[in-house]
Amino acid sequence: MASSGNFPTFNPLKYKASSYTTSTISNGNMKLPSGTGNAAQLNIGFVNGDGKFYFECYINNVGGSVHIGVCVGNADLNNTTSGNAIVGVTQSGSKLVPSNSTSNSSSSGYGASFTTGDYIACAIDFTNSTFILYKNNSSQGSFSWSGANDGTTYYPYIYCNAGAVTLNCGQDGTFLGVTTGGNADENGFGDFKYSPPSTYLAMCSGNLPISADIDPAGDDGETENPTKQFNVTTWTGNSTNDRAITLDMAPDLVVIKETGSANNWYWYDSNRGASVGLFSNLTQGEATDTTELKSFTSTGFTLGTGGGTNNNNDSYVGYSWRANGGTTASNSEGSITSTVQANTKAGFSIATYTSPNSSANKTVGHGLSGVDFVITKNRDATFNWYCFHSASSGKTYRLNSGTEHSYSNWSMGATTWGSENGYTHDGTSKFVAYAWQNVAGMQHFSSYIGNGNTDGPFVYTGFRPSIIFTLLTNSSSGWRVRDTARDTLNPSDSILWWNLNFQQYNSTGYNFDILSNGFKIRNSGSDFNTNGSKYLFGAWGNPAFRYNNIF
Repeated sequence: MASSGNFPTFNPLKYKASSYTTSTISNGNMKLPSGTGNAAQLNIGFVNGDGKFYFECYINNVGGSVHIGVCVGNADLNNTTSGNAIVGVTQSGSKLVPSNSTSNSSSSGYGASFTTGDYIACAIDFTNSTFILYKNNSSQGSFSWSGANDGTTYYPYIYCNAGAVTLNCGQDGTFLGVTTGGNADENGFGDFKYSPPSTYLAMCSGNLPISADIDPAGDDGETENPTKQFNVTTWTGNSTNDRAITLDMAPDLVVIKETGSANNWYWYDSNRGASVGLFSNLTQGEATDTTELKSFTSTGFTLGTGGGTNNNNDSYVGYSWRANGGTTASNSEGSITSTVQANTKAGFSIATYTSPNSSANKTVGHGLSGVDFVITKNRDATFNWYCFHSASSGKTYRLNSGTEHSYSNWSMGATTWGSENGYTHDGTSKFVAYAWQNVAGMQHFSSYIGNGNTDGPFVYTGFRPSIIFTLLTNSSSGWRVRDTARDTLNPSDSILWWNLNFQQYNSTGYNFDILSNGFKIRNSGSDFNTNGSKYLFGAWGNPAFRYNNIF
């Protein structure tokens, strides 16, 4: 059997259809045995641009109905045309195609029907948005799902009501001894009943998409290893001046919060200089205080004796990101010239600029090849923090309150981001902006839909998250932040709020499981999991799922 490390299986965290509770999976999570409304998504997700992938199944018993394909995370697989976005083919030969990632699917004629004893395969192109189903190695033709492939994560799935289906993603071409296999993809990975079509790959760890720039096995650890690009650490204050906090990286943005008592959030960056703080729970402008963060170093940062960062016996957490070591460059790609230091491989940049006036429709260069999350603040005045997230167009969010505001006149471009006066520029004030870009295998900004159940959504990130923030849209519930430095074991239940000075709170109502490839919500609380509500999230992590059990 050709191998690549790991192959996906049915996900025991996402294995039921609708409200059915009799569903089971068996045989190492490779088989859906007979059950009412039996269904499961795979423990892997893909987005637009991830490439071409292939998987097979054997219909042990067609039962009442079968369909196979890819779906959004909150799809109700028992309802093919009223259960949210499902892209696939049913046993009657009908195709299921939604018009967009938030719509129900429509059903129409496509190909031959299939039944007990048939081998069914899917060849899915996540870059060009095409889907091909094979029945016993015979192609039923290609159809497009481009309208739904907007960057939302899609999970391969199989549904089988009162029947049985065996999955093969390349780990067993015999389908548990039913037939013979022996066919690999063009990279030599996998064991399939039939040869995957040309350019289509097994959905295995060796073929998973990750950024070529971020690689824990890379030759240049300083620029390629995720642990050198961001860090989360905790410490206990000792009121010692010039205290060194060692991170084994050179940070350019450091965010610090006392966890055991109420205190401000302190934001420092090397564009503006050490000791010049901003406070995400406040609207005031920047302030200089040499008793808090005193310097950025090649291995971390140093602290003074201030109570916000180093009071004796108080507990603290710090989040750090590397940009360009404090070396900046002038950027004139936007209508406002900015001073930028960018870490293009890690998808993070810091931009400072002065608003030239209060006229509308200004843009600012960010120094990256794209952007998915931006935080901006007026440094000179009492003014709200404003955030822009790629999964919520037409809305802005205040970092200092968490409130949502309808606002359509902003953009996130390949080289610039922009907005009207009052959000990103105002009068002749000075501003700072922090910008992040999705980087496969290291950081991800997207959204999920709640299901209102303590068996909550599973959210695929492609790596083990170290830091996660979540935000309920259309509310003022706030930016809730958790990390694996404070919660070293599951469930993760330690919450801080970027918009509040509160001490850390712990509650079973906050429970998440942080996993090797994402996170699973284990509560039904409104702040994380109201049925049908949309939640924005951002996550940074290491290692990439591709390297689990390899590194």
